[in-house]
Amino acid sequence: MNRDKRIEIFELLKNENPSPQTELAHTSPFELLISVILSAQATDVGVNKATKKLYPIANTAQSIHELGIDGLKNYIRTIGLFNTKAENIIKTCAILIDKYGGQVPSTRAELEALPGVGRKTANVVLNTAFGQPTIAVDTHIYRVSNRTGIAKGKTVREVEDRLLRLVPDQYKQDAHHWLILHGRYTCIARKPRCGSCIIHDLCEYRKKTET
Repeated sequence: MNRDKRIEIFELLKNENPSPQTELAHTSPFELLISVILSAQATDVGVNKATKKLYPIANTAQSIHELGIDGLKNYIRTIGLFNTKAENIIKTCAILIDKYGGQVPSTRAELEALPGVGRKTANVVLNTAFGQPTIAVDTHIYRVSNRTGIAKGKTVREVEDRLLRLVPDQYKQDAHHWLILHGRYTCIARKPRCGSCIIHDLCEYRKKTET
């Protein structure tokens, strides 16, 4: 896929959704961090249901740390891997309190040093909370990037590196959200909705569907 075609694709995605946002409900970088940690192997809808009850009670590093592991579990037990996530979140809150005054750090190295925070989570926080042009590659973005031909790769990191190299600079800030939403609602896993896809004519997928 050449640069001109990528520009056309992102222009169409931009025109359809000029200001894409994460579907994880949050009102602060800290809430976003916790929600992203909770979202691993879980849906945004499921996370939002849990945090809708949690955040009015505790939405700072100090207040969640004071809940303790068992207290936090009461709010997130509907989310997959909640035991491990509760332990990681309490440990992360302790570090945020001790090292950062309860605030979320804004560098990749500092974020990835937090329990439960990997590269993908760090990328989401850096992009959404701090406005950095990172691209977090999840299963949706991995699928869309390979299927369309925007940025092919055999691993998540390979796709991320190619997206960062190939996506024109003017689209990098929002590329993560455009691609994840496209994968979530149009270019779905089992049967992509090619018939209603706005980038149908530009996509290089060879097995397009009619619907």
